[in-house]
Amino acid sequence: MNKNAVTFFAILIFSTGVLRAQISKQVKQMAYADSGRLVEIFKDLHQNPELGFMEVRTSAIIEKELRTLGYEVMTGIGKTGVVGILKNGAGPVVMYRADMDCNSVKEITGLPYSSTKTMKKEDGTEVPVMHACGHDAHVTWLLEVAKIMMTIKSEWKGTLVMLAQPAEEPLTGAKAMVNDKMYDKGVPVPDYLFGLHTTPIATGSIKNGAGERAAGSDQLDVTFYGIGGHGSTPELTKDPVVMACNAVMQYQTIISRSIAAQDVAVLTVGAIHSGGDNNVIPASAVVKLNLRWFNERIRTDLLDGIKRINEGIAVANGVAKENYPAILMKGSVYPQVNDPALSAKVNKALTPLLAPEKIITNTPPIMGSEDFNHLVLGNNKTLCDYIWVGTAQPDLYTKAVSEGKSAPFYNHNGNYQVDLAAIPLGAVIGTTALLELFKK
Repeated sequence: MNKNAVTFFAILIFSTGVLRAQISKQVKQMAYADSGRLVEIFKDLHQNPELGFMEVRTSAIIEKELRTLGYEVMTGIGKTGVVGILKNGAGPVVMYRADMDCNSVKEITGLPYSSTKTMKKEDGTEVPVMHACGHDAHVTWLLEVAKIMMTIKSEWKGTLVMLAQPAEEPLTGAKAMVNDKMYDKGVPVPDYLFGLHTTPIATGSIKNGAGERAAGSDQLDVTFYGIGGHGSTPELTKDPVVMACNAVMQYQTIISRSIAAQDVAVLTVGAIHSGGDNNVIPASAVVKLNLRWFNERIRTDLLDGIKRINEGIAVANGVAKENYPAILMKGSVYPQVNDPALSAKVNKALTPLLAPEKIITNTPPIMGSEDFNHLVLGNNKTLCDYIWVGTAQPDLYTKAVSEGKSAPFYNHNGNYQVDLAAIPLGAVIGTTALLELFKK
């Protein structure tokens, strides 16, 4: 290569770098200029949480915002899912996903915009609800990313799919959207699937490692059947409450005695539902479990162990075979996996925005689960990257670490909160990553 050619390419690379820096600065300026509006959207969503497949108000807000921006919008996918499509010339298809649903948790943060809402679950029980996992921030980020990407659409080419997903918490929303034939109805199959999730590390930090990032999971209900009767004559009954309590303790022996110490698994009983009176032995009891695992062998061991214990308890209590415990399988997801090359590409793009030490790549996968990748499960074309974005106030995080804690609060707890400073920053992170994915 001659000297003139070398000079030309050096100028081209320098010019490209300057242009990218200018675009990055523009994205940051737009997000922070809009921070007041974004914080108000976030607070509104936080005060009005909705459980899975009940996100009617939330999805209406998203639909209105996307239509106003000029996206082609599809609604009612998987009941309450919303998709906005922006076709912007030849290029890759990139899907940006945000989940919308909340938790059945009572908020105890004491924040002036705390949730005081209650909702009725499918079984008719009324429960307090709050965004104890940051999905209100996820929706807010999606709306701002959609706005910025429309504003600077001259800087990228391809098709952007903004997807608001219902029911992540029960791990059924992604499957519901796919099973509702969204791809047959016109949603483009993505080349890249991307998303953000809050995590209680300091604002200004992210976790974006390669490979397995979250565990597989199953959620299941076990119903023990007995014979009900008067509390004064237990000998005339077969008590399902005792069976359920026995099962809860025995289930833990699957972890301690059937799973190798080098393997990883979690079995948690989240609830036992039975009866309603002090002096009545009920006819049935329901035990609600969730499992976490990283490979199919461990999953099989867990499920087989649960079945054996259930049947052993039924035999020990003289339950007729036709009344053996029933297992209802509910949400189920495979481990969430980040593509190594894609996560590295995104991390590099975020380096001008975040200090290198704030881009954490070497943490082990979490035992929590996500149905994010189930939007494209079985599609070998799509590469995935899912980033955990720090949303804890830095001083609270530093104090917690100094006290030997890993975080100041944790997901799914009533004291979970999102630093308002993370609202515009998350939008910048999301937009910056998308722009990188659209580059050839």
